Amino acid sequence: MTNRREVTVPLSEREQRLLEQMEEALSADDPKFASHMVADPARARARRRLALGAVLLVVGVATLVAGILIRVVPVGALGFAVMVGAAAYAVSPTGPGGPSLGSVQPDGGVQRLNRRRRRRSAGRGNGPQGGFMQRVEQRWERRRGGSGW
Repeated sequence: MTNRREVTVPLSEREQRLLEQMEEALSADDPKFASHMVADPARARARRRLALGAVLLVVGVATLVAGILIRVVPVGALGFAVMVGAAAYAVSPTGPGGPSLGSVQPDGGVQRLNRRRRRRSAGRGNGPQGGFMQRVEQRWERRRGGSGW
């Protein structure tokens, strides 16, 4: 087994231009494929969380089985707790702000809301269309007025 060192050589300006042209052509030809090829740190974090959660789940199952085999209830309970915690960790949102919320645009894209805007729009009538209760009241008034939806 040989031990190879990776050597990185910077691209020349011509090579960089060619690479950029190839990227633009790929994006124009198949934008969906091009978007999948871009490195997404959130996706990498999600994979790591899932892998760590799966490993911890296996450790929890092993601890639970060991607790059952040696007939020690606290060891089995610990294994169960590790299993539940591992599953919760694996499927929990990866970002620090929790799940990303957004709204679907007419063109099919998603406009994400940042945390500050979410908090502000969660208040009473601070959002662009008013609060939840105001929208419900407006709908009720439209129905009573006979104008329908």
